[in-house]
Amino acid sequence: MEWFTNYSPIPKDFWTGRVDDINDPDSYRWHQKVELLNLRNINVDLNLKEQKAFCIVGFSCDKGVENNLGRTGTALGPFSIRKELANLPDIFGSDARLFDAGNIHCLDGNLENVQRALSEITKNILDLGIMPIVLGGGHEIAFGHYNGIKSHLDKDLKVSLNNPGIINFDAHFDLRPYVNGATSGTMFRQIADQCAADGREFSYFAMGIQRYGNTKSLFNIADTLKAEYILAKDIYEANWGNITGKLDLFIEKHKHIYLTVCSDVFSSAFAPGVSAPQPFGLNPDIVMRIMKYIIRTKKVISLDIAEVSPRFDEDNQTAKLASVLIYGLINTILHDDK
Repeated sequence: MEWFTNYSPIPKDFWTGRVDDINDPDSYRWHQKVELLNLRNINVDLNLKEQKAFCIVGFSCDKGVENNLGRTGTALGPFSIRKELANLPDIFGSDARLFDAGNIHCLDGNLENVQRALSEITKNILDLGIMPIVLGGGHEIAFGHYNGIKSHLDKDLKVSLNNPGIINFDAHFDLRPYVNGATSGTMFRQIADQCAADGREFSYFAMGIQRYGNTKSLFNIADTLKAEYILAKDIYEANWGNITGKLDLFIEKHKHIYLTVCSDVFSSAFAPGVSAPQPFGLNPDIVMRIMKYIIRTKKVISLDIAEVSPRFDEDNQTAKLASVLIYGLINTILHDDK
């Protein structure tokens, strides 16, 4: 299977929105800044110079959610998030470039094929010297995304000996067995088994885990795999020192960090449009603060936001939250925004 059979560039007329001024760059919004990138023409000279560059990729698939018996609808998440990004103010100026490479689709219902496509596309974008920002889609996004990062790093043997550390903001471990096939709840177990087969260390830190959202068996599996985690009930401002202390010990072991966010980590008051709503989920303020703390280590190589489901998203609230998270993280990368 060639990756491009599951791939389509974004249409030229997709990025539209409010225009305040066509001559004043300080008045521009994201839709006036985004450059379209067709990965079928990967050899094009992008002339990046010393600029930071980011590339949006849509993972338009929720086959993993369906296999997990969850509420489908996340396949449309990338389009919904882009619509919310379009009217955000341009924070880049001449400091950075923003590309949109289009979408990966699950055309034949084969989850493994679309995950392999994402892996290839992630590797291609990283090889260009660009940071991928992958929009889900179900959280099965993580298996393909991780493997694309790993394939990119494996070009450098010195780096390949140190797997990217995974930091996952999620109400669930997603470490379920997959004897009946992969789902949106099996990705990190698949990665762990792959690491074991390759003689690599599995390095995984989950933040926002809900006691009521995971069986005792899953906690036992996490402990067996030496996964690290912080429960949602322990993520609050007064516990900041303990949170960052644990993160520091994890991050210092790695040259690169893969940052992944499942939108169901947030309280359903802020993120109703998800497959598995969480009435006692996290407040976005503390999550953003922690994510910015991770970004400031300058070790994040790639990031994604999964499980935004427009069919359940009242007033596009979850898509708006995802767009502001992306905005804040990019601003932190460029300007060390506080």
